[in-house]
Amino acid sequence: MVKSRFTPDERGYYGEFGGAFIPEMLMGNIQELQERYLEIVESEMFKSEFHSLLRDYSGRPTPLYPAMRLSEKYKTHVFLKREDLNHTGAHKINNCVGQVLLAEKLGKKRIIAETGAGQHGVATATVCALKGLECVVYMGALDVERQAPNVTKMKMLGATVVPVHSGNKTLKDATNEAMRDWISHPSDTHYIIGSVVGPHPYPDLVARLQSVISYEVAFQLDEKTGKPDPDVVIACVGGGSNAAGGFYAFLDNPDVKLIGAEAAGLGNETGESAATLALGRTGILHGSKSYLIQDIYGQVTEPYSISAGLDYPGIGPLHSHLYTTGRCRYLSITDQEALEAAMELTRMEGIIPALESAHAMAVLRKESFRPDENVVIILSGRGDKDMSTYSNYFKNEPDR
Repeated sequence: MVKSRFTPDERGYYGEFGGAFIPEMLMGNIQELQERYLEIVESEMFKSEFHSLLRDYSGRPTPLYPAMRLSEKYKTHVFLKREDLNHTGAHKINNCVGQVLLAEKLGKKRIIAETGAGQHGVATATVCALKGLECVVYMGALDVERQAPNVTKMKMLGATVVPVHSGNKTLKDATNEAMRDWISHPSDTHYIIGSVVGPHPYPDLVARLQSVISYEVAFQLDEKTGKPDPDVVIACVGGGSNAAGGFYAFLDNPDVKLIGAEAAGLGNETGESAATLALGRTGILHGSKSYLIQDIYGQVTEPYSISAGLDYPGIGPLHSHLYTTGRCRYLSITDQEALEAAMELTRMEGIIPALESAHAMAVLRKESFRPDENVVIILSGRGDKDMSTYSNYFKNEPDR
């Protein structure tokens, strides 16, 4: 990986964001990761096993699909990077395969994870089943209810799912409990953080493992159009892992426009939103310095989104850096806009997206693109897990 101004320094900072703010009990684990993660993930042995599993087990490369009807409607060239076609139904498997291989190299036998929408939990449980490792997944009690199919999958895969009843009972609270578990089991446990958040080296580690998305885009787009670099890349952003992976190969090319779609819930003015960059300011959460949604006293406030995977009050330090440097623009997408975009994609292309991905699709309605532009949207997951939410919404909608 070539060093750029969008990779962290030796202390894990992207500009002013990042670092490792951790309890003393975790210092040994974090230092071990910091000292060994690059040596391991850049070794030829790791790369060979990682890419073999992604190919033969997960089903990569995922297609880059030319969405012809959407392209005609929006008068530009729309391509969908089909991460929804990965094994387990989302981009999360890329990170989990890599981190489980890393955990094995570090001699860890027990894996813990947090999950919001459940896709990271399912992917973690899947790879643990493959490798015969103990797996414990923390999930907010509210998310356990609204993502019941994924809870069933995790249990079938042999994982212990722990509902978290503190706070807002969502992703932030699940992350808190996973951190507490890790503090209690520092020697035998590896924590697979599911996004580009947390103490260094996690934001960089996860971004590197997810970068397979953008490197495939470059290869596939070159095959289809003769140009490896898209004009625009769009991705939804909660913590920001699918966006980090989708942007990674293009970060140092200013001709590629990057757009992140944050979840604005019921609207940024209502107090029921998860749009961190629109509403937040600098603070420290879950081990790193980044933008956070907080009150005037610096207390982290509870976010809201119809999408469990975007219902997080922070954002990864890489995205905070991309925002403050102007390298990426971040748009706020409401629940209603995401639901309408999901219906449009379903009816026009026959693809039912995850609610997270629907936020990225909604950018088509808010932005204008030139007829000659290649616009790549990272379709981060499929909508199976969100059918109860879709059902509740569409039962109140007129037949179309």
